[in-house]
Amino acid sequence: MYQTMMIPEFEQLVKQESINILDVRELNEFQSGHIEGAVNLPLSGFPEAAEELDQTKDYHIICHSGSRSQMACDFLGSKGFTTTNIMGGMSAWRGAVV
Repeated sequence: MYQTMMIPEFEQLVKQESINILDVRELNEFQSGHIEGAVNLPLSGFPEAAEELDQTKDYHIICHSGSRSQMACDFLGSKGFTTTNIMGGMSAWRGAVV
């Protein structure tokens, strides 16, 4: 089970707090622009790459539109992680990218 959050709420959260952001897009997508501080963990690399994550942390997961991040949330939730799927993804993100 996981939570969901829409982009406007997520944008406010990013401004107010230091949070753990996982960007599950492929490397070339990530390199073309991502949220500062986000960690790239492509969905294609699951489940091996997920073993590196700290289960005591909460993760906000983003992709291009919300589909891949939903799959990542499903997978991580089944492993006991606390996750939030960012609905709309980078296609709806209006903030700065690096």
